[in-house]
Amino acid sequence: MMQQDELLKMLKSRFDKNPEFHQGVQWDEVQARLHAFPEKIWSLYQMETTGGEPNLIGQDKQTGEFLFCDCSKETPKGRRSLCYDREALDARKEYKPENSALDMASEMGIELLDEEQYRELQKLGPFDTKTSSWLKTPAEVRSLGGALFGDFRYGRVFIYHNGVQSYYAVRGFRGMLKV
Repeated sequence: MMQQDELLKMLKSRFDKNPEFHQGVQWDEVQARLHAFPEKIWSLYQMETTGGEPNLIGQDKQTGEFLFCDCSKETPKGRRSLCYDREALDARKEYKPENSALDMASEMGIELLDEEQYRELQKLGPFDTKTSSWLKTPAEVRSLGGALFGDFRYGRVFIYHNGVQSYYAVRGFRGMLKV
């Protein structure tokens, strides 16, 4: 298992390599906040071990929370082939995936990106050029049996819909962690 110090060193390295992601933020502030909330370090570890390559992408202007997001070029490998939520998983009669995106995110202590957050992430570079990511779906869409997902093709962000029970080897989810 990756030790906490190794994880923090890796996060600092990503922080240093991508200053445009978090202008005006000092690593010492981030590290102090992480040490104050050790459960958040555990969540970052979960993001890392499932292939998310979490990185600090900014700070919430209202709450002051630091925002970590999965910044792997493609949707994290350890979080693919998932239907959208528990209800969808339970409704599948056969060929059930191992888990759902919402359940796995909850177990990891993170949240799926919503459409706005996904579009903001895409401003930092193209993500999901060969894969796609489930997105937090508004209740009115989910109540009709659908869920949103996004990807980046042809130089632009696309947001689509699919049935919540569907799952694909190239669709997973990206998470956000607020610290």
